Amino acid sequence: MKIQLALDRMEINEAIELTRKVENSIDWIEVGTSLIKEFGIASVREMKQAFPAKTIVADIKTIDNARYEFELCFEAGADVATVMGVSPHVTIDVCMEVAGRYNKTVMIDLLNTTEQQKRDLMKYKNAVFCEHVSKDQQEELGASNYGSGSKNIYEPGMTIAAAGGITLESLEFLQKTLNPSVVIIGSAITKAENPAEAAAKIKQVEAR
Repeated sequence: MKIQLALDRMEINEAIELTRKVENSIDWIEVGTSLIKEFGIASVREMKQAFPAKTIVADIKTIDNARYEFELCFEAGADVATVMGVSPHVTIDVCMEVAGRYNKTVMIDLLNTTEQQKRDLMKYKNAVFCEHVSKDQQEELGASNYGSGSKNIYEPGMTIAAAGGITLESLEFLQKTLNPSVVIIGSAITKAENPAEAAAKIKQVEAR
């Protein structure tokens, strides 16, 4: 299981400084949607320059204009870029084509997708499928139900990620239920009193 550090709602320099503190305990670095919206594609480029050996995820949440947005991300150094699962399939087709051309990876964000939509998306076997509890769900409703049984729709060998309010306390339960290949963790690390210590503890759970 890989640990993806989600960096949101901060300055680029702050994101780089924080990542340096925890880089030994994390595998993938997510340039969050808020960083891309506030600082543009430069946020992806600067993160890749700072951490060239790490997998950089551009959480651009594409839903249209896929060729332009995915080429922007990959040219800036992203290794993975995200597309919304509720997008038209022609959009996801383009994302997969562009990623294949750059030898990069597509992460399909399953936020607000129905069970049938998820099943229809299973044809994209080389993608990462991200079960996502939204920030608004977490903050407004206190919801943290990842996938709700959708583990059964995945075929062996598919890559599953989980995102949204994951903590050290919820991680072990998540491993037993969804068993994701990638866990995306933000505030449990970034807002911790000691981010390096928090990341190290999460890494210890991952290593069990």
